[in-house]
Amino acid sequence: KMAAGEAAGRYRSTMSKSKDPSGLLISVIRTLSTSDDVEDRETEKGRLEEAYEKCDRDLDELIVQHYTELTTAIRTYQSITERITNSRNKIKQVKENLLSCKMLLHCKRDELRKLWIEGIEHKHVLNLLDEIENIKQVPQKLEQCMASKHYLNATDMLVSAVDSLEGPLLQVEGLSDLRLELHSKKMNMHLVLIDELHRHLYIKSTNRVGQGNKEKGRISSLVKDVPPVPLLDVTNLSTPRKFLETSQFSTPGSSSMRETSLLEIKEDMELDPEENSAVFMGILIKGLAKLKKIPETVKAIQDRLEQELKQIVKRSTTQVADNGYQRGENLSQENQPR
Repeated sequence: KMAAGEAAGRYRSTMSKSKDPSGLLISVIRTLSTSDDVEDRETEKGRLEEAYEKCDRDLDELIVQHYTELTTAIRTYQSITERITNSRNKIKQVKENLLSCKMLLHCKRDELRKLWIEGIEHKHVLNLLDEIENIKQVPQKLEQCMASKHYLNATDMLVSAVDSLEGPLLQVEGLSDLRLELHSKKMNMHLVLIDELHRHLYIKSTNRVGQGNKEKGRISSLVKDVPPVPLLDVTNLSTPRKFLETSQFSTPGSSSMRETSLLEIKEDMELDPEENSAVFMGILIKGLAKLKKIPETVKAIQDRLEQELKQIVKRSTTQVADNGYQRGENLSQENQPR
């Protein structure tokens, strides 16, 4: 009995000093384990039941006192729990939607790449169709340029058209006739240019000088005691050699006028191409270079050089004789049959 009393005292002292429920529980277990009397155990059990009943009553009183706050807290807790649950469901749904969007974007990316490639193909086809349409108009435009003697533009147009027909448009069967026609014209184009070059080199240039001297001779024949000017003065005549000379051959300070480079020659579609004979011959040479017929041109000039020079001498002789006969007629009319 004395041991039970000591245990009960220790229990009460522990309850009064400690606020930790686990400490109370350990104290009760220790008391029950050290007690040998059944009565002490029943007393301890009753004391515990009484303490639990007192706790229940205190808890009920506290619930009655704080019912409103407790109800609000419970409702708030429920609301928070529901919101968290809804948020989790929404996040799960968003993740699923994102995965679905990712798959769809992959599919769209493939479709966009396919459409982009098709767009490039269609653009290339349209460019080819535009090029075909332009090439179909080449024969008519070429005929007009040849008629107006704009040979450089005609050469550029013909070379470009043949390159296209024998390059990107080689597989187009509908252009076979046009391909043969333009190729044939390209093969014979240099013959026309060489003839024009010879005409300006040997005929037009000498005719111009002869006509100028003829005018001078007519004027001088009307003025007495004026010696006749030479019939052919070719010192100022523009020739291809003079035309191709650049300033690099002239010494510094020299009075020679700088000649135009062949690369700078451009054809003006609004002007008469034969107005400036030197420029026209430069255009002809540039056209022959584009046709890659310079060796044939040099050979043709060498072959026809003797013949053309003989023709110049023949024409000049005839011109001198005609001028002398005309002067003799004029003098005979003045009663000076000298």
